[in-house]
Amino acid sequence: MVLDSALEPIFLDYASRDVPDYYFFIYDWRFHRDSTEILLALKDERIEGMMLIYNRRTVQLRGSAEAVKAPLEHVDLEKVRIQAPREHEPLILSKYRPSRTREIILMALRRGEEKLYVKYAISILTAKDAEEIADLLRQSLEDWAETTADQVAASMERGVLWLGIRHNGRIVSVGTAHLVDFGSNIGRVATHSANRGKGYATSVVSTLVKEILQRSEYALIHVLSDNLPAEHIYMKVGFKPYKTYLLMEGEKITPASSSQLT
Repeated sequence: MVLDSALEPIFLDYASRDVPDYYFFIYDWRFHRDSTEILLALKDERIEGMMLIYNRRTVQLRGSAEAVKAPLEHVDLEKVRIQAPREHEPLILSKYRPSRTREIILMALRRGEEKLYVKYAISILTAKDAEEIADLLRQSLEDWAETTADQVAASMERGVLWLGIRHNGRIVSVGTAHLVDFGSNIGRVATHSANRGKGYATSVVSTLVKEILQRSEYALIHVLSDNLPAEHIYMKVGFKPYKTYLLMEGEKITPASSSQLT
């Protein structure tokens, strides 16, 4: 069933039992409802699974394979970016041909578990820094290669906090979080390649964690499983691996493309 205002209390009660796992379901439903569709798999008015579709591209699955089968069949997107437990991979591959498959780790930190290391002065960044931030992000990770200053500035207008460190007048490290009451996810963390290994990212992440835990119980962060330097930084601050997901980008399998695979 499609989530609506009548089903919202059931949804929020269920998702709040495991905020880290259902963080983006709660977050997108609250802050990006116009771009968000959530389908619930119900049995005797109990939630057995659910699917999030954000911005007609990003899909997240939760629940048993049987529970998410029907919601996944509902998806009619040509291109997707899917995050799901690994056990759903066969089901996903029956509908989408992958162009890139990775593994992503959700790390969580509860209030009282933090180990903060702030060695450098941290600045709150503003829209006047947007172009410099975007340039740093584009140099840092392939996934951010298309980042624009307008996108950065727009996120600031939506209330996303951007923190950074300057060295010799230039921004060398940044991190982001939208501070909300049910838990906050640290979004982008990036340090200029020439300035890595100096503790800049540790200071930025530590300051973000401090800000988050003043408002909520959980700080969360997602890291690709092969990004060991980043994982080390986050564990140093107190994050622990919570769950691991398949992260797949792919295109819908059509009868023509399916025959070409055989």
